[in-house]
Amino acid sequence: MALHTHRYIKKIATSAYPTRDKEQKHLKFQAGLTLIELMIGLAVGLLVVAVATVSLLGSRSVTGAVSDISGIQQQAAYVMRTFGTQLRQAGSLYLDLGLDADGDGEITSATAFQLRGSTDTAIAENNGSVTIRFTGYEEPTFANAGPISRNCLGAPGSIPAGTTTSIESIFTLNGTDLRCNDQPIAQNVAAFQVRYLLQGTDQDDPTMLYTNSAGVADWNRVQGVEVCLVLFGTERIDLPEGASYTGCDGSTAVNITTLAAPRTNRMHYVFRNVFQLRSQGLI
Repeated sequence: MALHTHRYIKKIATSAYPTRDKEQKHLKFQAGLTLIELMIGLAVGLLVVAVATVSLLGSRSVTGAVSDISGIQQQAAYVMRTFGTQLRQAGSLYLDLGLDADGDGEITSATAFQLRGSTDTAIAENNGSVTIRFTGYEEPTFANAGPISRNCLGAPGSIPAGTTTSIESIFTLNGTDLRCNDQPIAQNVAAFQVRYLLQGTDQDDPTMLYTNSAGVADWNRVQGVEVCLVLFGTERIDLPEGASYTGCDGSTAVNITTLAAPRTNRMHYVFRNVFQLRSQGLI
């Protein structure tokens, strides 16, 4: 009886664990990646990375171009607004609120309007700069915050009552920076041109003549000012050979691909605006 029990236990112990031969045979079916499969996987991964990189660079290029255009338009709007504000002050008319001889508060037609700064109004161009000058005086306002007339930098802050002062804004193109009273107001400026509109003396056939400062003999005859501004971006763009734009003179084609740095292959925008100096028929 003891002998049979020993054999039974040995048989159970032997069948409870696989033999080494069976284990090695089972491992033969656990094969890894071959070299070809590994190379294909790496190639697919690199292709995905390349596509993602190209997409990222294209997105960055588009984003940079949009940001470039937005910055150019903002600068142009600010310069035109600043320039227009100064020109309108130089040529504007104001109402003389003095009492007439009867003292009843009515304004006689003879003194209803005066040219602001009629003896101190000038728009001149000299050595690449444009000067706008007009007379400032203390004006009564509800806020009592000093004179309404200011130069491009917001000066002067105050004018003594009963006195006048000459207010001046000088616009100068210094390299690629446009400055007003030595304060930069725009950068990446390729061109800054000002032309003046003179009304012809022929009453039967009135005309408007565009001219530069050398052609202005009497500044009181200047009816308007044309401002042309060319701004360029900072992002380099791919342009076909010979790509060009029309400059401020309206006839010359400027080749962008042959321009000197930093303007080479940069987008260029031309902005033009005409400002009327004074209301017609009120002088």
